[in-house]
Amino acid sequence: MNFQRKLVFTLLLITAFSIKQSFAQTLPDSTIKKIDNLFQEWNNTFSPGCTIGIVMNDQLIFSKGYGMANLEYGIPNTPQTIYHMASVSKQFTAYSIVLLAKQGKLSLDDDIHKWLPWFPDLKEKITIRNLLNHTSGIRDQWQLLAISGTRLDDVITQDQIIKVLSKQQALNFKPGEKYTYSNSGFTMLAEIVKAASGQTLRQFSDSAIFKPLGMASTHFHDDYTEIEKNRAYSYDRIDSAHFANSILSYSNDGATSLFTNIPDMSKWVMNFYNIKVGNQKTINELTRNGILNNREKISYAEGIVSNTYKGWRQFSHAGSDAGYRTNISIFPDLKMGFMVFSNLGGFNPTLKTNQIADLFIKDTTAEKTDIQKAPRDSMAAILKDTLSLKKFMGSYISDEGLVFRFDLKNSRLNYYVQDESNFLIKELKDTFSISTAPEIKINFGINSKDTTVSINVPNDQVYHLTKFTVTPVYSDEQLKKYTGTFYCPELDCKYGIVLKNHTLMLTNVKYNDTKLTLSSPDDLISDYWWMNHLKILRDKNKMVTGFEVNSGRVMHLKFIKID
Repeated sequence: MNFQRKLVFTLLLITAFSIKQSFAQTLPDSTIKKIDNLFQEWNNTFSPGCTIGIVMNDQLIFSKGYGMANLEYGIPNTPQTIYHMASVSKQFTAYSIVLLAKQGKLSLDDDIHKWLPWFPDLKEKITIRNLLNHTSGIRDQWQLLAISGTRLDDVITQDQIIKVLSKQQALNFKPGEKYTYSNSGFTMLAEIVKAASGQTLRQFSDSAIFKPLGMASTHFHDDYTEIEKNRAYSYDRIDSAHFANSILSYSNDGATSLFTNIPDMSKWVMNFYNIKVGNQKTINELTRNGILNNREKISYAEGIVSNTYKGWRQFSHAGSDAGYRTNISIFPDLKMGFMVFSNLGGFNPTLKTNQIADLFIKDTTAEKTDIQKAPRDSMAAILKDTLSLKKFMGSYISDEGLVFRFDLKNSRLNYYVQDESNFLIKELKDTFSISTAPEIKINFGINSKDTTVSINVPNDQVYHLTKFTVTPVYSDEQLKKYTGTFYCPELDCKYGIVLKNHTLMLTNVKYNDTKLTLSSPDDLISDYWWMNHLKILRDKNKMVTGFEVNSGRVMHLKFIKID
């Protein structure tokens, strides 16, 4: 190599090194150290971890991987590692629909039956917008599949989900009446994309979103057998030093299954304020808050949450499938975005995203109020007046099977739910909040004549609880009246209720038996997350004729007693 060629080669190396270093040093060392400290627990070679990114203006100013993408082969997480996005995928499905509406291919107010003739006529108009806002009342696909006996680590195809949805005979509620998160709606939106465009969601999103934005490492992964280089595998924790594979075998998309990495996702983040795909009108539509039939606005928009954080507009979404935990948060007015993708179940990406954001975002709400936060300790929980609350003491249950108990001890109002108990902090005359979770509000309606309690959970979930009297002990003769075999025609599956050692047990050929507890004479509680609440159905003689699964995202699913 002559002197001139050596000089050129050396200059190229120096330039490349300088670019790399300047990118790494965009943030001050002190800030990088603070970020590293947030992820110190996973910054090793024996644990799964995460990859993170920070976007400012039109640049990815910081990105880094922590822990391992693959434990068996010792491959570390890097910003280029491909992640399964879980429900973060929904905003891309939604934007595909919005872009099709912009092209005049469909209207968000179309009845879904126009595009999905296979979906049963349940005597209610369900619009595309209902699907986008989770206000359709359609039961959740994952829970329906689990009830039917399909494990979530089984291979689950798009056709399998459609077959289950096509046999539904009832809704959770009247469309637009309330908000309840439903993955089914976004699988159905993927099918609407196909019907309206003639392309699969994977094909349409690639041509309409990913290629124009230069997201070359991004696609909807609709075939679980397809090999994807540089992907992170998902894990669950066994103990502090051991992990297990958390299997994900999805061959479906719309609600989930986007594959991407930090550099690609940063380009999507920038599109919210430096728009290259669509226009301001389409971004406004995507981030428009849903509105219920009673005109109440909800925080969920169209595949993305639209709210505020520290006084700033925020567009965000989290995801959770198998051991994948993801979150992105975009602040369009600040032209900033934060991303955390993890491959470890139990990891809290939303918390970590907020902690990173806190290093950069000033809290404008504090400037306006300038009020110190009130203490939330046991002394703050002491009540001066407990007389008005006494009629509310006792046990309560919601239609969804949420069981709470309240009592007064040492002038404090306490709650009990499952294995958790703590005191409540008074907010207003009849409103309290959970001491460790102030965002969860419990309203006792002190001025009301009845004893109904409502619990308001963030993301627009409201549970109405009614009081019931607990029967302390049931005899075997009483318990036998609940036993039998129960069949669900919608899912073509059976469960048994049997009596073993003075205890009712719920049985199924696909699952281990689980204990049933009578929280009231007509309410059975189990440990199955997919059907933890069974509402007993009776004839005019008070004999058990079946039960309804009223549990979380599945309501009014009937099982008929067949023997």
